[in-house]
Amino acid sequence: MAKKLVRQLKLTIAGGKANPAPPIGPALGQAKVNIGEFVTRFNAATKEMMGDVVPVVISVYEDRTFDFVVKTPRATNLILKAISKDKGSGKNVTNKVGTISRAKIKEIAEKKLKDLTANDVPAAMKIIEGSARSMGVEVK
Repeated sequence: MAKKLVRQLKLTIAGGKANPAPPIGPALGQAKVNIGEFVTRFNAATKEMMGDVVPVVISVYEDRTFDFVVKTPRATNLILKAISKDKGSGKNVTNKVGTISRAKIKEIAEKKLKDLTANDVPAAMKIIEGSARSMGVEVK
């Protein structure tokens, strides 16, 4: 028989750097999840994603067990990492913060494809290009 799902949490945590401090600890504590076990399992699963902020979906069951799914880093974070900037432009039409090549867009799209609503890489590239443009990054 399947376990009964009680709660689903969505958090964004730095890969390999989860700790019981806020905001992770209180969110997991309210859901009655073993915080130490989550931190250990999450850090082990994301040690190769060190430095990236990754979304994670935690499913908490009636018997206080849990499982989690680690998603790919956000497209905006991947774009900023590709152009070596900390943040995008506040005025994306007039003030450009950098440029990104189509090859880098394709690389990001291939990485994000499983988490996007696109069916193929060209459609995913259009989504990533739109994100880049809205951040003030020029696509060449």
